[in-house]
Amino acid sequence: MKILVTGGLGFIGSNFIRFMLQAHEGCMIMNVDALRYGSNENSLADLNENERYSFLQGDIADPAFIKEQIKDVDAIVSFAAETHVDRSISRPDSFLHSNVFGVFNLLEALRNHNPDARFVQISTDEVYGDILDGSFSEESTLRPSSPYSASKAAGDVYVLAYARTYGLHAMITRCTNNYGPYQFPEKLIPKTILRAKTGLKIPIYGTGQNVRDWIYVIDHCRAVEQVLLRGLEGEIYNISAGEEKTNLQVAKTILEMLGKGEELIEFVDDRPGHDARYSLDSSKIRGELGWRPQWSFAEGIQKTVDWYLQNDGWWRPLMDDKILHPMPWKLNW
Repeated sequence: MKILVTGGLGFIGSNFIRFMLQAHEGCMIMNVDALRYGSNENSLADLNENERYSFLQGDIADPAFIKEQIKDVDAIVSFAAETHVDRSISRPDSFLHSNVFGVFNLLEALRNHNPDARFVQISTDEVYGDILDGSFSEESTLRPSSPYSASKAAGDVYVLAYARTYGLHAMITRCTNNYGPYQFPEKLIPKTILRAKTGLKIPIYGTGQNVRDWIYVIDHCRAVEQVLLRGLEGEIYNISAGEEKTNLQVAKTILEMLGKGEELIEFVDDRPGHDARYSLDSSKIRGELGWRPQWSFAEGIQKTVDWYLQNDGWWRPLMDDKILHPMPWKLNW
């Protein structure tokens, strides 16, 4: 199988590429990435000599470029997206480029040049908004709260429309919060690890009681693999681990693992429109495709902390005052 992965130098995309190459000996992967702020060439530098892997710099919103890349692939798995909620609050217009027009362009290229290829759109639980009790199913109403989640929801409905109208073999996955190796330091878990390691305060938005369901990134990759291989066209698959934690709990867990005191925690202004709780019902992918998470939060967070402590050559070049800022949504990106 030849797979085109978009956004493969980002956090989840790079982990997915590694996972697929290890799990499938006959798999060939072409990675297309625009090399924007969330991308890091060092995440897959060791694969440059792998004959089953290739990289092309390019933008999924460039029709001529994408047209040439999709002609002879068996599948596309699209991770490419602007994903940082704080940045979407500061500069919402840039999120339309990749998350809406980029998705539309991929679908058009498939429709016109490779309609038999399978297409997996990697979306997010944030398109549903927040929920105080219970969990969202794949049939739940979309109520995005941020410009980021609104742009992802728009891309999703284009995918569903093209599957129905043009018969594309397109599917959507929506996953809860990921963590693990190669995650950009602007995100909560790596930011907490790196700020604590360097003796900086740990910024916690509001009261820190916002709840997220945390999944180790390799479990997410395993779920995407199953959707790619066995998912049904036009279907949505929620992915969750059942590991709900408040942001404050996550920060305290990391501090304890690093031998740091809770006096490093600093409560800061809450982010505008900050969702209170995300929770997904993933019984569909568990029942229909047989997927189950393999990593508990306790196991996954230990591996993640260890990875960052052992790989300062990867994250140190990314560190600057803006990336580690306690309230990045207030900055001019």
